[in-house]
Amino acid sequence: MIYVVIGFLWLSICLYIILGGADFGAGIVELFTNKKARHKTQEIMYESIAPVWEANHMWLIIAIVILFVGFPEIYTTMSTYLHIPLVLMLVGIIARGTAFTFRHYDAVKDNWQVLYTQIFYYASLLTPFFLGLIAAATVSHSINPDAVTFVDLYIFSWLNWFGVSVGLFTVALCAYLASIFSLRETRDKADLLLMIRKSKQTMIFVVITGILVFVTAYISDIPLLMWVFSKPLGIMSIAFATIALLLILRAMNRQKLLPVRALAGFQMVMILVAATYQHNPNIILLGNGQHLSLLEHMAPEKTIAALGWALMLGSLFILPFLFYLMASFSKLRK
Repeated sequence: MIYVVIGFLWLSICLYIILGGADFGAGIVELFTNKKARHKTQEIMYESIAPVWEANHMWLIIAIVILFVGFPEIYTTMSTYLHIPLVLMLVGIIARGTAFTFRHYDAVKDNWQVLYTQIFYYASLLTPFFLGLIAAATVSHSINPDAVTFVDLYIFSWLNWFGVSVGLFTVALCAYLASIFSLRETRDKADLLLMIRKSKQTMIFVVITGILVFVTAYISDIPLLMWVFSKPLGIMSIAFATIALLLILRAMNRQKLLPVRALAGFQMVMILVAATYQHNPNIILLGNGQHLSLLEHMAPEKTIAALGWALMLGSLFILPFLFYLMASFSKLRK
């Protein structure tokens, strides 16, 4: 049953990055759009994120619950040493959702709309950045329980050049997903050309920040190159992600956009596989040479069994209704 629980944990993280990432990316793309095209971009982005707006953070909640119930030592370590970026990320999620709601549904259009919009933009930018910082901290050996100062324990455990580069890479991936997902929401050719241009710009940003991640990993003595390229699975994952990128470019140039969302989602899965499989099931690599493993630091077997059954039964209710939600929004747009 432990592998069922780990599978649901990985699936929830993957879906949050894909669906939640596209959600955050909507604000990022809008922020970096020139003012003349910003209103049109806003309309397109609303159409793009509408089907999954209410459901996105469900995947984050599921991941947190799995860690809290099934892997309490891992949950405690993360919530203790990474409490600052975790709190900032959660504040960003709340601020972004609140600003989006007020901006969209406020009956009075006044100067408050400017404030709502700015909060929406920068919360969309900073939230995935802190998510990337947290992810980087778990594998960079920067969390050191043996440290004795506050700064070493709670600041430098996540604030370093590798973490910053992974944060920027996460921001780039979110913007990329949002621009790709929005291609099929365009109403005319001018809108389509606008979003294709945005998609290509975010592709360049992803490549640049991806290279930056490897450079900072090398400088920080993190064996990222070995993790990714030392075994066939990592090489195949990167190769498949690159092929998917080329197929997306071809689809955009031909304006045949049916497969682009699936290809972008597949890319994210391949990137996650390449980044995590080598040290799996060690989910946190500590600075004192130790690690926390999903197989070695799990809850008692009865707890894992109950959690596994709850996840399987819950998925029977969650997944069908999620697909129904997406299908309903698709019909409404038609």
